[in-house]
Amino acid sequence: MTAARFAANRHGIICLSAAMACYIANDALVKYASPALGTGQTIFLRGVMATLLVLLLVRALGAFDRIGDACKPRVMVRAILDSLGTICYLWSLMHLPLPNAVAIGLAAPLFLVVFAVLLIGERVEAGRWVAIAAGFFGVLLIIQPRATGFNYFSLVCLLGVLFHALRDFSTRSISAAVPSIVITLTASAVITLLAGAISLVEGWRPVDGRALLLLGLAAVFLSVANMLVIAAMRSGELSVVAPFRYSGLLFALVLGYLVWGDVPNVLAWGGIVLLIGAGLYILQRERSRHAEPVRPVPAQRGSA
Repeated sequence: MTAARFAANRHGIICLSAAMACYIANDALVKYASPALGTGQTIFLRGVMATLLVLLLVRALGAFDRIGDACKPRVMVRAILDSLGTICYLWSLMHLPLPNAVAIGLAAPLFLVVFAVLLIGERVEAGRWVAIAAGFFGVLLIIQPRATGFNYFSLVCLLGVLFHALRDFSTRSISAAVPSIVITLTASAVITLLAGAISLVEGWRPVDGRALLLLGLAAVFLSVANMLVIAAMRSGELSVVAPFRYSGLLFALVLGYLVWGDVPNVLAWGGIVLLIGAGLYILQRERSRHAEPVRPVPAQRGSA
């Protein structure tokens, strides 16, 4: 590995690890502020502040002339999927231990592989199918479905992961000419509008300065995290940098214990290990697959 590539990978790893820390800080602040507010109101207030921050970034990057791209159908579809996923995830986060919700979120890469098979016909070898099965079994160990005492918000969290995986899959169809910051702005605005509608149904509660401060900090952490992810993905090799997304679980475990005293039980720990192992295996297989030399494909006869 050359010195330049090593430096780029190190920069990407630092950026992605810092992004995960910021995402978890955002989650923790939202969870901490939410008891005094409704789900929709919490997401709406954070969304207003986050959208304003993204608008400032749009101006700083000189992308105001591309805001019209937000109305493109594929950009809107992605924003809607992102909104549904975010609302499901944050709603469940208010009723689940922080480490459990973050761990369930690690199932997203598994869904992406399944969508690649179902929607674009990608071929997946037996090893990756075993990893997918092991990963979903890990999700079951974390969720722990049972007849009594089951927290159904685990399923809401899993639904949010499904929407976010669909969002990531749909991103592939958006033209590279559309600026990333415009895609981010669109998603932030749609999430805020949808959460505002939900807050009207739930009923509006009084908002004090403490809640606004917490949600304002959450918006800052969220905005910084989004920028760091973009920097990470543009810096190093994806196969080297991507595994460090799992560092978010470490931050969630520490914060969950320090703030709420949450400690996963033995079954949940087993599920976490399976999920991380499955995700890392899939990443490694992707790296190996793209490193293989391209072989000529035999010509196929058309249907008669």
